[in-house]
Amino acid sequence: MNGYDWAYWLQVMNFAMGAVVVLAGIVVALGVERELRERRLAARGARSMDSELSGMFSAHHMLVPELGLTMADGGEQIEASDETDSKDKK
Repeated sequence: MNGYDWAYWLQVMNFAMGAVVVLAGIVVALGVERELRERRLAARGARSMDSELSGMFSAHHMLVPELGLTMADGGEQIEASDETDSKDKK
């Protein structure tokens, strides 16, 4: 009977290692599920924030083609100085 004693401990160790592998798989699966859930909730929150921000900025949007892109805020136009004109001509 002493000759088969190693087989018993081999089976016990195999069972223990199998249990560790199953537990590690469960931990990884729960971590992946949690990460996906958090990303889904963050995306849902970002969508609501995007719609809220677009609503805020649409009230300040002003379409005046004469002002151009840099003058869209309604500021006063600054004329180019003579120095920049003379550098461009050289």
